[in-house]
Formats: sequence, structure tokens, C-alpha cells
Amino acid sequence: MTTVVPTHPDSGHHGLPTHEVVLLLQTDPVSGLDEQEARHRLDRHGPNTLPRPRSAGPLLRWLRQFHDPLVYVLLAAGVITALLGEVVDSVVIFAVVALNAIIGFVQESKAEAALEGLRAMIRTDARVIRGGVVRTLPSERLVPGDLVMVEAGDKVPADLRLVRLAELQADESALTGESVPVAKDETALPAQTPVADRRNMLYSGTLVTSGTGVGLVAATGAGTELGEIHRLIGEAEVLATPLTRKLARFSRILTIGILTLAALTFAVGLVRGEPAAEMFTAAVALAVGAIPEGLPAAVTVTLAIGVARMARRRAVVRRLPAVETLGSTTVVCTDKTGTLTENQMTVRTVWTADRRVEVTGSGYAPEGRLLDPSGAPVDAAADQALHWSLLAGSCCNDAVLTLQEGRWSLTGDPTEGAMLALAAKAGLPGTASPDGGHVRAPLPRIAQIPFSSERRYMATLHDGPGDAGVGGTGGRGPLVLAKGAVEQIIALCAWQMHADGTVSPLAAAERAVVLRAAEELAGGGLRVLATAVGGPLVTGADREPSVAFSPERLTGTLALAGLQAMLDPPRPVAAAAVRACHDAGIAVKMITGDHAATAAAVGRAVGLLDDGPEEGGGAAGRVLTGADLAALPVGDHPDAVERACVLARVSPEQKLHLVQALQNRRHVVAMTGDGVNDAPALRRADIGIAMGRGGTEVAKDAADMVLLDDDFATIEAAVEEGRGVFDNLTKFIVWTLPTNIGEGMVILVAVLLGLTLPILPVQILWINMTTAVALGLMLAFEPKEDGIMTRAPRDPGRPLLTGALVVRILLVSALLVAGTWLLFQWELADGATFDQARTAAVNLFVAVELLYLFSCRSLTGSAWSIGPLSNRWVLGGVTVQVLAQLAITYLPVMNRVFTTAPLPAHTWARILVVALAASAVVAVDKRLRRTLM
Repeated sequence: MTTVVPTHPDSGHHGLPTHEVVLLLQTDPVSGLDEQEARHRLDRHGPNTLPRPRSAGPLLRWLRQFHDPLVYVLLAAGVITALLGEVVDSVVIFAVVALNAIIGFVQESKAEAALEGLRAMIRTDARVIRGGVVRTLPSERLVPGDLVMVEAGDKVPADLRLVRLAELQADESALTGESVPVAKDETALPAQTPVADRRNMLYSGTLVTSGTGVGLVAATGAGTELGEIHRLIGEAEVLATPLTRKLARFSRILTIGILTLAALTFAVGLVRGEPAAEMFTAAVALAVGAIPEGLPAAVTVTLAIGVARMARRRAVVRRLPAVETLGSTTVVCTDKTGTLTENQMTVRTVWTADRRVEVTGSGYAPEGRLLDPSGAPVDAAADQALHWSLLAGSCCNDAVLTLQEGRWSLTGDPTEGAMLALAAKAGLPGTASPDGGHVRAPLPRIAQIPFSSERRYMATLHDGPGDAGVGGTGGRGPLVLAKGAVEQIIALCAWQMHADGTVSPLAAAERAVVLRAAEELAGGGLRVLATAVGGPLVTGADREPSVAFSPERLTGTLALAGLQAMLDPPRPVAAAAVRACHDAGIAVKMITGDHAATAAAVGRAVGLLDDGPEEGGGAAGRVLTGADLAALPVGDHPDAVERACVLARVSPEQKLHLVQALQNRRHVVAMTGDGVNDAPALRRADIGIAMGRGGTEVAKDAADMVLLDDDFATIEAAVEEGRGVFDNLTKFIVWTLPTNIGEGMVILVAVLLGLTLPILPVQILWINMTTAVALGLMLAFEPKEDGIMTRAPRDPGRPLLTGALVVRILLVSALLVAGTWLLFQWELADGATFDQARTAAVNLFVAVELLYLFSCRSLTGSAWSIGPLSNRWVLGGVTVQVLAQLAITYLPVMNRVFTTAPLPAHTWARILVVALAASAVVAVDKRLRRTLM
């Protein structure tokens, strides 16, 4: 008979005792399911995989490139010109549209790979007990109620409720953000326990780091916590970037204006009795002239240049618009581990009965010094308590540090790696290998008592010299070393060691001193472990030491050597990068799954928090936890998140809601992350930033940008590049729009006054495309202006163009219209043909654009203030454009295609005079505005 069992992560298996979980899942905790029942459940629940997403095919992605109001107008113009027999005009228009579509199609990202990355995380084999027999099966065939065995090195194949275990620990950092492996047990927990604290559960996609365990499958596929994140990714809306939103609005407004003017042109012409065919031509000419055909290409090229610049600063952009989004960012939500910190535990302080020693150096590199409070070097060999503490920390240790390609990497537990690196820094004999490429435990081990969640300590037995004072024994004999939680180690100790090697009783008063020291260190966000040493425990040669070495024999036989306090240290440049963001008006918020005390300590170190109370909102902000947020009404979340600078112990869904809350306050949010738990928020943020070195593939695939060095300082550098990109895009738009508006207005004036068109549609296309490529695109190479990171972020609600820029655009447009009609009529009055007069008008448009280009290199400063040679691409573009204009003016083939004619020298002089006059008016306008500001 087929059974129905709950498989959603909210089913609460962590909150039930083992026997109730067995009943709920209708299984056997010893022999597991039988094969027939497993097949029934597989048929009902489906395979242990995540559903595949629906993705757009190549044809749909190609068609999407034409979904733009301006493109619709161009296509309509192309069709109309073809029907009117203007083949050259029609071909040029369609070529422009096709070129822009190809560029967009090539740049569009492939179908969402984040979900595929999630599916890959749970594809593994599993050892399953079915009918009392251990079998190895693909993880896809697991069903709720299966009994699964795991051991160190295994990837967890499904969500498991543990029923039996031995010294089991799991690395859940990718799911929860917890920076160290989590010790597991099978005890039932309160139903409200968050995922990060569910010690009796193992979750799909996480890694077993030590020990063994047996668990019942509580959820598979979409019902797992990983599946819940999959659902959140699917539901997280991929927002348009600030640039795409502004460009879309700009396109809509421009399209409405163009169609209105084109219709007005056609209607006025008909009212005046002009032929309908000629009015169609005029309306098309106006539409083609007013549309900035080069804008899509300019946007793509400018963003691509920004991508290249960011790549040189260790940031790889996966979606082009993300480049500009960084420049609009008002809030950076950053992960803690690996982004603001080194992601390498480091011992910072060693406390003994007689002194406190500070340790320099960062990460697992065995490079650093031991210093007393005055800054003087400390000799570990001369301080016996310090020496034994270091020896205990490095010998009760299964970690190995290895130098690979100039970087020290850890195999084992991060806390053990930190203690091992400390011993090497102190020069403890035997710690470092002769070749200097490895650091490992210095003494051979006879026996061990492994760490367990119940004991919370580890002890090892070595064949070495006994200490005369330790344990009341003398001479040579087995040496006991131990490390673990402070309370547990103190319970094993009867003595306390001093710097001279003597021991004294560890009475109640001394124990209180030790506990106060541990609390003080922990209050600073440090993880504190105690170390102890013991002398010979066995007398008589007829018994093996390993037989007598047991937890029961240790109590009251050890001497406390000291305390070692460690943390994942902030990156050296993190504080400066945070300060630079603050100077740029960008708020920085740390969002982490780690404990609040640890997060607060890092927050203070990098400048997110002041040294005052964490609660109540100090000068730099306050700390909130996931539990705090859960207790608040939903309506209060935006205000609470706005005030907080450190948010700790948050779940993946809460991360997503935090991003949404900030976006509801009109913030442009950049979100960093490296784990599976970060993927939904990365996808939802205005720009998701993943870690390239330590991040999961899921996070990278969900992100818009990947940091190659996992360094927060790279984000600050990328923001600077993003602001430069937006500046250059704005410069291009301010430069190109006067030409488009001027061309349209020239046509409109001709129709309203019943005059001959001074510029033909094909000539308008020539102006727009050649100047956009040869002149306008050169603005994409403009260097960043001074002070770019000291101004406030742009208001997300501010339009693409400010009022002052709109006025300048209209001014230049008016100058173009007036100058064109003046020159056109001047040439006709001087005896020139219509083709010559139109050629003069075309060259005037280009000349004004060319001079105006230098003005647009800075939207506020003078053209000379930024240096005429600071962008040599502009000089190259000007040369190309001049040659192109000579070609269209004097080459016979160009004369036939574009209806142009050669010009005499005096016409060029008139063109230059009018262009210089227009340029002088623009310069005066800029000078007056700077004076008024």
C-alpha cells in the first residue's frame, strides 16, 4: 500500500523525538524501507531532483531584440520607404535594425543556469539501508523514509533527520552562512529552531566533515531546504536595471513625440494640398531623423568597455547592464565570510594565568609574531604555559596546512587550522615540514579521544616527556594534551600552569578568573578554546596506555595551559573600502548567517558599527538578527532594515525579503554572496555579486557579476567604474539627441512653411550612423572625471537627463535648425543647386556635432579643462569622420547613392563659421551655468 508522508521542510522533523519521526515517516529505524515500499514512494513523490526551469529558445530570444518602441518605428519607416520605392533608404533602415538586433542577441545571457547549478549539487550516490541490507544507490532514487548512512567526505543527498551518529560534524556554510562546521546530535529541538541551529538535521547539498551518522530521509527534491531555495530563485523577479528602466521610459517618451510630430507633418502637408506620397516621405524623414539609431550600439559598446575595465580590477561582469547598475547603487548588502573577512580563522589572542599575548598575521599563513601588551616580542619557549598551550593546540589537531601556488590552504577544521598556524608562527619544533611546504601536528599520536558534541573536547596521548608538576607525576611517560570548550576543559583540570612551568591548584576563585577572561574574549566576537596538559596516567608496564586512556580517567588529571581566541579576520583593505563607499553616499549592510556577536565584532572592525551599544542604533547603526525580524510586523521591516548595518543569523528567505524591503524604499541594491543560501537574494537584487574564489556555482550563476578575488574592495572599485560608465552614456545621449531633434525639426519646418526639404532621409541616416560610430562611440573611452567617488549616488527616481541637460539639448537643436536653414538658403541664393545646398546642410550638421563632441567630454567643465589629449580615441574618430565627409561630398559613387554634390571652398568656409558660432554659444551657456552654480 502506498503511503503518504510529509516532505516539505516545514514538516518539523527537527522538533520531534526520534520515535515520532519514525512513526511520521512510517519506516524502520534499523532496517529501513523494503524495496517494494520504496518503489511505491518513488512513484508517488518522484525522483530526488529539482524541477527543470522553462527557458526561452533561440527564436524567442531573437524576436525579443525587436521589442522596443523605437525599433517598431524604424521597421514601419523601412516598410513605408520600400513601398514608396526608396530602396536605398529602406535597405539602410533595415540594416540598422538588424545590426542592433544581432548585438543584443549575442549579449543576452543563456537560459537561467542557476537552477541547473542547484540540481547538480544533489546529484550524488548514497548508501541506503533497505530491508536491512546496505546498498549504494543514485541519490535520485531516494524517497522519504529511507535510512541513509553518511561519513566524513560525503555530500548529503537529501534532508535527513539523524537517528544515530558518532562525532558527526557538517559544513553547512553554503546553506546557512555558518563559518565553521556544525556539531550534530539526535536530540529533538524546539519547533521554532532556525535552520542554522537544527543540530539533529543534515541538509541536502551540505558536506560531512567528520564522524559518521545514520539518518531518515525527511524530504527529497523540491521538498528539501535546497528545493525551497530553488523555489525562491524561481519566484525572485529579475529586475530591470536603473539604466534599462530609464532607457525604456526615454524610448517611450521619444516614440510618442516622434509619432506625434510625424503625424502632424503628414496632416499639415495634406491640408496645404501637398501630394500624399511626398508627405509620407517627409513624415518618414522626420521619424528616421528623430530616432537615435546609434543609441543601442553606443549603450552596448560603452557597457562592454566598462566590462573590460572592471575585469582589469578583478570583477567579471556576466550581464552588461550590471556595469552601469553599480554606478547607481545606493546600498551594498555584503556577506561577511570571505568578502569582508579572509575566510580563514586566525588566533588573535592567547591568554594564560600570567599574561595575555596578541598574535599578528592573518589567515593560515604561518607568518606573524607573538607580542605582549606593550608590543614587545614574546618567546614561546621561555613561557612554559604558553608553550604547552601551543603544543596542545597543534597536537590535538587533525588539520594540515599546505602551501600551494603561493597560497596556504587548509585540509580539516578551520579552528584547528588556526591553532596549527599559531604554533608555526611561534616556531614550535616539528610543526613545519623541512621543505616549508606543510604544517602539521608536531608529535606522533598513540591514542585519541575524538571530539564529540557531548564531550565538546578532544584529547590525544603522546609518547613524550612528562612534566614534573603536571598531575603530580615526574619522569618520562605518556603525555596527554587536550583542547575544547572552556567549561569542559576546566572540568577536567585540577591545576593551572604558570610561565615558569610550575602548577598551582585551580580553585573556585581561579576558575572564575578563567571564565571571566573567556567571556571578555567572546564578547569581542572571538571563538575561545581552552588548552590543557597532563602527565603519565598509567603506571606499570603490563598495561597498554591506549587501554587506560579514556574520558573517565581524564577528570581531575590535567593542568590548564591557557585560552586561545580566534576569529575570521577582516580583510586588510575592507575598512578603507567601506569608508570609501560611505564617502560616496552608499550605505553598506552586512547580512550573514553567522552569530550576532561574531558579526558585530567584524562590523566594528570594518567601520559598520561604532564601539557603543549594539542595540538601539549607535552612530554607525545597529545589529538585527533573523529572530528580531521575525518578531517584527511585516510593515516595520523596511524601517528596521534601513536602520540596521549588521543583520545576523538570517535565513535565505529573509535575505530575499531584506533586499525587497530596501528596494521598496527606492534603493538600488547590490547584494554579495557565495553560498546556495544567497542565490535567491542575488537574483532579486538590482545587481547580484558572487564570489569567484570561494563561491558556489549556484551563486555565480545567479549573479550579475563575479569577484575574482572575493574582496569587498573590488566592489568599491567596480562602483567607481560603474559611475564612469553612466557618465559616458549620459555624455553620448546629450551629444546625439540635438542632432536627432534638429533633423526632425528641420523637416517639420520645411513642411509647415511649404519649403523644399533641406535634408533627405537617406542623408539623415548617413549623418546618424557615421557620426554615432566615428564620433559618439569615442565618448565610451572617456576616462573617469575627478571626484567621481565623492558625490552622492544618483536618485533612482531621477530621469535620465536633468533639466539643465534638456535645456542644453534643445539649445543645440535650435542652433542646428537655424544654422541649417540659414546655410541652405544662403547656398541657394548664391546659385548652388539643391544637391549642393543639401550637401552643405549635411556637412554643417556633422561639423556642429564634431565641435559639440569636445564640449560633451565634460558635462559641467570646459572642453579644455579635461585635456585635449586625455582621450586619443576622439582625435582618431574626428579624423575618420572628416575623411567620410570628404568621401560623401566628392566621390561620384557616393554622390549618386546619397544625392550629394561637390562643394566649392567658400561653402566650407561658411560651414566652419556657422559651426564655430554654434560652439561658442554652447560654451557661453556652460560658463554661465557654472557661474550660477
